[in-house]
Amino acid sequence: MSDPIVELGTFPTPMEPAPRLARAIGLGTDDLWVKRDDLTGLGGGGNKIRKLEWTVGAALAEEADTLVTTGAPQSNHARLTAAAAARSGLDAVLVLRGSPGASRSGNLALDGLFGARLAWAGDVDQAGLDAAAAEVCERLRKGGARPALIPFGGSSTLGARGYVRCGEELRAQVPDLRTAVVALGSGGTAAGLVASLGSEAVLGVDVGALAEPAAAVVRFAAPLTAEALAPERLRVRRDQVGAGYAALTGPVREALRLAARTEGLVLDPTYTGRALAGLVAAVRDGDVRPGERTVFVHTGGLPGLFGHAEAVAYAEDGAAVYEG
Repeated sequence: MSDPIVELGTFPTPMEPAPRLARAIGLGTDDLWVKRDDLTGLGGGGNKIRKLEWTVGAALAEEADTLVTTGAPQSNHARLTAAAAARSGLDAVLVLRGSPGASRSGNLALDGLFGARLAWAGDVDQAGLDAAAAEVCERLRKGGARPALIPFGGSSTLGARGYVRCGEELRAQVPDLRTAVVALGSGGTAAGLVASLGSEAVLGVDVGALAEPAAAVVRFAAPLTAEALAPERLRVRRDQVGAGYAALTGPVREALRLAARTEGLVLDPTYTGRALAGLVAAVRDGDVRPGERTVFVHTGGLPGLFGHAEAVAYAEDGAAVYEG
């Protein structure tokens, strides 16, 4: 019996050429394409929808009435879990790091619009966040609810199946694909692509969400592929984390501006901005070369831009005053 899946997104997502961006970073005009997984539809779009089709499908099969998940305050996954819950007629409780009041914009605004309840876990590490989510689930059960815990970032072997399907779309749209470049956060997106495309075809750019992201990719991908995987054999760049997950680095600032001014493409400061900065560095280092077909997987995250005060200020400051 196949695993249950619920249709939440609009697929296949478009594949668009990016000739001006390609030339700007040192690739040939026809070398670079963008997989628009920011246009997946539900809740503002983004890569998490592909995973949620599987994880929410499993929750519905178990007759859950509440989705519980974890994340940072500006979590794209939390926002889309709330949207998926609304679409499916379920409640949502989002267990977030930190305390209320730091921001009322970006993904948090959409969390509220979708009707999610927020549980603030304080200044905790991932283990503490997981423990807080387990406690929330227990309280919900005692109150008569039937919660389903969706993993951090939607990442698990089950969730990664959504990106196995994305890899199949990529091969159909770009048969001569050499490298798919993608942000590497909780690991599920990269895992599905590795399982579908092979480890040599996927370049993951670490965003600083996990201490050992490559190990997470192997853990989620291994049951989905016959390829012998090991963390050290994956193509992973760890040079774009900077001061940490929430930091806006110099290379990311430049990546945000470059994508916007060459292709009208909007990136976010945490995931896709780092992924493009990693691609720029990979071209400079010779890991990605002119004449080879490269796909930048745009995983979405636009609301996170508006929830990042430093990135918003940087973007606004880029507008020159017209003096006639």
